[in-house]
This record gives sequence, C-alpha cells and structure tokens, in this order.
Amino acid sequence: MSEFEHKQEQLRALLESNHLGALVLTRVSSFAWATCGASSYVNTAASVGVASLVITPEAHYVVTNNIEALRLEKEEGLSEQGWEFVVTPWYENNEGIQKITHGLKLGADHAAAGGLDLSIEMARLRSQLSIQEVERFRLLGKECAAAIEEVVRAIKPEQSERDITASLAQQSERRGVQPIVMLVATDERVFSYRHPLPKDKKLDRYVMVILCGRKWGLVCSITRSLHFGKLPDDLHHKMDAAAFVDATFLANTRPGRTLGSIFAQAVDAYASRGYPGEWKLHHQGGSAGYEPREFVAVPGMAERVLPGQAYAWNPSIQGAKSEDTILVAEEKNEILTRIPGWPEIPVTVNEQTYLRPAILEVT
Repeated sequence: MSEFEHKQEQLRALLESNHLGALVLTRVSSFAWATCGASSYVNTAASVGVASLVITPEAHYVVTNNIEALRLEKEEGLSEQGWEFVVTPWYENNEGIQKITHGLKLGADHAAAGGLDLSIEMARLRSQLSIQEVERFRLLGKECAAAIEEVVRAIKPEQSERDITASLAQQSERRGVQPIVMLVATDERVFSYRHPLPKDKKLDRYVMVILCGRKWGLVCSITRSLHFGKLPDDLHHKMDAAAFVDATFLANTRPGRTLGSIFAQAVDAYASRGYPGEWKLHHQGGSAGYEPREFVAVPGMAERVLPGQAYAWNPSIQGAKSEDTILVAEEKNEILTRIPGWPEIPVTVNEQTYLRPAILEVT
C-alpha cells in the first residue's frame, strides 16, 4: 500500500468510526498531510488554504477556484493521486463543498457550523509519521540545521536583527525550506522576550536565532545562540540548566509515555537546577508534524508518545534556550537537527549521556 493509499484508508476509517458521510479538510497542514506534501496556500501566513479536500466513503475531491486548479493539478501532483476537481470561477461564491456534501453528516479539521470538529483526531493522524514522511523529515532537519549554522557562524557585531533574519530567510529558501517562523534577538532582548520578533536592534555580544522551517508540509524547529567573548557565568549556568531540562525531555520521550508524565519530569528538572518556576513563563514544546507543534504539552496531558513521531522540545531559562527536533524510534531517539562540529554540553540523565547544543563562543 502506498503512503497516499494508507492515508485514504485512515481518513475513511475516521469517517466510519464517527458515522460521517463526508470529511472536509481546509487547514494547510491537513491538506499537505492528506496529499503527501502538496501546498494549498498562497499566503504563507494563512492556516486555511485556497483549496479544500472533501473525502467521502466512495470518492475524494479537491474544491478550489479556477486560479488555483491547474497548479494543484499539475505542479502539486494531485491529478496523479486521482483527486476529482470541483472548480468554480474565482468571482463567484464557492459552493462546491455544499454541493458535494448536501444532506451528509459532516466532520472537519476545524470547528465548522453543523459539523463534527475532528481537529484533535487530525492532529493525531498528522503526528504519526509514515516511513516516507520520516525520510522527508530527516532531509528537512539537515537542511534547517545547515541553514541556521551558516547564518549564525557568519554573524558579526553591529549586524542588525533584521539583517540576520534576512540571511536566515535566504539560506532557508535557497534550500527549498520555507521559514514560517524566524525569531532573532540580541543582547538584552534575548533576556526580555521568549518570542522575539526581529527589530532594528544591532548586535553587541549575544544573539539567539530561532527557525521553524517547512518543506513538504512538514515543520522542523531549531534554536542556536552565539556570544562574542567569554560567556558570563550567569548565562553559562542558565544554558547548562536548559540543556539539562532538554536532556530530561529527550530521555523520557519514549513510546508509551504520556506527555503529562514527561512534562512532570521536566518540571522537576527545572527545580533541581535552581529554576523551579521557569517552565511557567513559556511553553515547553511537544509533538511536531505538519504544524510546528501538533500538541503542546501541558501538565497532566494524557496523549501518549508513539514510535515514528517527531518532537520539538524548547525548554528556556531567561536568556537561554535549547531546541532541536527529534524522531522517536523503537531503540532510541534520533536528533534530526544536530549540527556536526557545533559545541555541545554533555548531560547525563538515567545513566545515558545526551549531547545538547551549547552557546557558540567567539573569542
């Protein structure tokens, strides 16, 4: 069975288990998942695309307008997958979905009037990667790691956050990776904001660079930091502590574990390093897939880790952050965004040593 056929089987099983006549997928992430990587967006910031998918027990449709149809059919390869196109003129009301689903009990990947909200069920499907998706994720991880390394190693004092962001966009796009999140902060801004949108501020000594890169619909996350001159003791201690929490996440993100139990271990890790309340100041990450986070972990969460899932944990302590994207395998976890030659912090958790990224010091 091909990847596409398997996904069609999963979608029809979702229809059957919920006693539905049709399933409507409008989110960019769901569209990419169901089509094995096709792009339904024009506005890259949109979460809802310019085309929708409708799946019934007997057929599967693409509903769009005449502007998008040819691109989706030819360049995105949907005709080869056997999608039936329902196309309306761009200047008319799009009633294609209503015509297909009239009289049917509906489900959707979003809260829709008169339909069953299956957004959580779709997030679960998107997070359970096929063999082909795992291979694509590996390639994406390498490209994101290469892009951020090239940018960070080239940073110079007096460079502005916007210039660094421009370089990150260029290095990502030239690799075919769409940078859907780019956060850059320098000096005091690193300590002030957990989600620092880049500004005109120029770098003195310290910079943090964050990338969420998308390709084939999959999203990979990575953070790296650089400091000119010897790292201050306080920042050194914070980075070591963040690395310890990150290693605790990695050690405990194993098949069968609940996200709630993993989260509890990380909370204890923060406290053991002298930062007991720091986890409350920023989310800690969670499972990844076709969204930067399919599920953001919270205390007590019952979702369980499955082999073949990707996770992006991002523990932070004011001014320091550790983040990579990992793949959960049967034997051990694989770091998809590791940068060979980058300075690392060895951390031992549960008698296993994990290498977490350090702040690159340029002296």
